[in-house]
Parts: sequence; C-alpha cells; structure tokens
Amino acid sequence: MFRFARPEYLYLLMLIPVLIGFFYYALIIKSKRLKTLGNKALLRGLMPEASHIRPRVKFYMLLTALILSIFMMAGPQFGSKLEKQKRQGVELVIAVDVSNSMLSQDLKPDRMSRAKRVLNHLIDNLQNDKVALMIFAGDAYVQMPLTTDVSSAKMFLSNINPGMVPVQGTAIGMAIKRAMQLFSSTDTNVGKSIIIITDGENHEDDAVKMAQEALKNGITVNVLGVGTPEGAPIPIAGTQSFRKDRDGNVVVTKLNETMCQEMSAAGGGMYVRVDNSSAAVRALSSELNKLAKSEIESQVYSQYNEQYIAIAWIVLALLVVECLFLERKNPLFKNIKLFS
Repeated sequence: MFRFARPEYLYLLMLIPVLIGFFYYALIIKSKRLKTLGNKALLRGLMPEASHIRPRVKFYMLLTALILSIFMMAGPQFGSKLEKQKRQGVELVIAVDVSNSMLSQDLKPDRMSRAKRVLNHLIDNLQNDKVALMIFAGDAYVQMPLTTDVSSAKMFLSNINPGMVPVQGTAIGMAIKRAMQLFSSTDTNVGKSIIIITDGENHEDDAVKMAQEALKNGITVNVLGVGTPEGAPIPIAGTQSFRKDRDGNVVVTKLNETMCQEMSAAGGGMYVRVDNSSAAVRALSSELNKLAKSEIESQVYSQYNEQYIAIAWIVLALLVVECLFLERKNPLFKNIKLFS
C-alpha cells in the first residue's frame, strides 16, 4: 500500500501553475522589450548565441525538481509489513440511490451532492467499523465490499453518479437483498445495519417486505430521505430541459417519506430526513452506536518503507544538469543543433 506520511505538503503543488504563469509572463515582457530595439532578424544576427529554447528547458528542469521535492517532503511510503488487528466495531452497508430523480435540485446543489456530503460526514465518524458501498437504480451494484479502509470508501463515494447504472428505475428491495449478501456470514454477534439513502420513490419491488426479511436475519435497515415533499423537476444532464412523461408533462419527483418511514420501521431502524447534514449524521450515528459491537479482524500495514531517497537522487541529477546547461549556445558546439 502506498501513502504519503505528510500529505499536507502536497498543497504546495498549487504553486506550480502560478510559477508557470509568471515564467511565461516574463517571456512576453522580454519579447516586447526586444521588439523595441529593432528588427527581429537583425537582433538574431547580433546575438547568434542567444537561444529561445534553452531558457524554457532550464525552467522546466527546475520546475520538475521542485515538484519532485514537494513529493519528497510529503514522505512517500510503501507498506512493508501486514499485521492482523482485532477491533471492536460493527458492519455497515451503505446503499445509494443513483436514479435520475437524485439529480433534482429541491436540495442545493442537488439531491446527489447533498447525499454525498452526508455520507462523507458519516464515514468520517466511523470508528473501527467495516463499511461496504453499493449503488442502485433499476438494479443494484456493489461498488466496494466490506472493508475497514474508510479512505477507499470516500474515494468510491466521490465518483458515484446516475450515469453509472445501465438500468434506470428505483429497486430499493433489490438493493436490500444485495446488501444482505455483503455481510460476513460467520460472525453472528457483530451488529449489522444497512443504510439506504434515497428519495423513496420505489417503482420496482416490495422494499418493505425485504426490510422485514433483513430484520429477521439480524440486520437493521436505516433510511436517509433526500429531497422535499414539494419536489422538483428532473433536469436532463447537459441541457436546460427537464424530463417529461409520455404526455409531454414535466415530471416532478417528490420525497416519499411514507415509504421511507415504512421501510425503516419494518427494518427495525430509523428514518432521518436529510435537510441538515450535521443533524442527520448525529441522529444516525447515535442509532448505530446502539448496535452490538464485536471483534472485527482486519489487515493493516504496521511498517512503511521511506521512498524519498530515489526521488532525492533524481532531484540532485536535475539540478546538476540544470547548472551545466547554459542559456546561451556554446560556440564550441555551434554546429550541433540539439536545442536551437
């Protein structure tokens, strides 16, 4: 496993575009000043050793050395020793509705973005728990199996969008069924819960019945409702238009709180309406803390090898070459036109 020991240094990379901008701005100013001195062809004859390419080559050598130095300061490391650790935690499967209705903008900026924000906060609050991630629309798809690696969960979550599923619709029951299959079958003592984040517009199956089935298997079902009862039209991506029904009327999608409440009640969990991200996370975290915690075994890297030495040698080589590389053409090699 690769990581940076001090990732905060990577913010220095934001300086790179600024430096490039200053460099080319200086070149433009220099070019304008030269034009005031006389004809371009005449100046080239007066300065035969001048080069337009060499200053750029030297700049990009220094820039590459700077970028590598920033990576070096960030402390690149590779995991070298795996160890098994046992922690007290629960197992969670997060199922995210990615049907087109999640693009509606009755919550700002839209339902999907608000859902991601809530789930990011929720994942940040997890301690020693295993989490899996799946998406659903007309069918359900696993994005990430159970893991203690919450950073991977956040990475997968950030890439979720309605375009990921080939079949549109909202099959919440299928999502619960697939989610049940992701839990470890060996440990019956650990608390298990499915967290569904949806607008509650179920068009495909009996979600309440599947929530009851999950509870029979010791798995609670919690529901986060995204949207408003008043609803909003569904925008068509890349256009200013909205989705319409067969009669040409604009489709307005509304949060179905009744369905959400029925699912959570049947699954022995709780329903939370996502109108305030912090309040929703606090309420759900409190509910999850009630679950029985059991020993969860996971493999983690306990030792890491530093990788900065190889980068340091590359930086040193670039600096040496940059020092030896002149901005002007060497008269001894004037017939060699490697850099004109």
